[in-house]
Amino acid sequence: MADLSVNIAGVHFNNPIIAASGTIGFGREYSEFYPLSVFGGISCKGTTLKERLGNLPPRIAETPMGMLNAVGLQNPGVEHFIKYDLPWLREQNTVVIANVAGSTQEDYCKMVEILSDTAIDMVELNISCPNVKEGGVQFGTSCQSVAAITKAVRKYCKKPLMIKLSPNVADIAEIAKAAESEGADAVSLINTLTGMRIDINTRKPIIKNVTGGMSGPAVFPVAVRMVWQVKNAVRIPVVGMGGVTTWKDAVEMLMAGADALQIGTALFTDPYAPVKITEGLNKYLDDHNMKSVTELTHTVIV
Repeated sequence: MADLSVNIAGVHFNNPIIAASGTIGFGREYSEFYPLSVFGGISCKGTTLKERLGNLPPRIAETPMGMLNAVGLQNPGVEHFIKYDLPWLREQNTVVIANVAGSTQEDYCKMVEILSDTAIDMVELNISCPNVKEGGVQFGTSCQSVAAITKAVRKYCKKPLMIKLSPNVADIAEIAKAAESEGADAVSLINTLTGMRIDINTRKPIIKNVTGGMSGPAVFPVAVRMVWQVKNAVRIPVVGMGGVTTWKDAVEMLMAGADALQIGTALFTDPYAPVKITEGLNKYLDDHNMKSVTELTHTVIV
């Protein structure tokens, strides 16, 4: 069997499959299906300084080959995470990534400062969330704002820092370079695309928030393209996500330039998707006489 382990910003992952933030909560429900060690890592539910109840319902809408969500970062707050969720996660034999969200630069800095003294392995800075009316997305849409928030947070972050990038920008490669220039240890992409659905009988948006984040297989080609662009622009590790559903998708995303992968929406239709992806990926490596999954990264011939 090939070696599936990867190293992202000095953090060792047993395999390159990471549960994407917002799709697995803090892992407890999925632990009823299998040991969470099937994941190389878990990016936890987006966490804020204080508890958030999220947006008013309806918060989910189906799309062709995907979904829209406007949950609005519902979470119990960072202190609850540290006290109740983190100790349990530390027992699951998987990398723990804290996904951090905020409305102000001060929020982000305070969150990272608090989390830096805990047992998390890595911080994923969510500056690209399109389903809340304030915060998040405002920091992720220009080189200047991305550089500024990365620089500010870097001063407080003692853990490896990964910046989660928005696809809703003119040039994602330049955005990634801005994050790298101010101390990001890695980047993850893509976050969801901004979308909208309308009820043709009422003529009103299906989602109360009007717009939401689109995810699922339909966004996969966009994600592959953006991962490839970013990998060609930066030297830091790239964690790819966006519509990865099968092991073939995983191989393709790795070839585009991903050093590791996050899967999210696939978990809603098939909780065993990470198991199947890992098994398929391992078989592909064996069939092609590859000793390590790292041999796949950024091997697309253009």
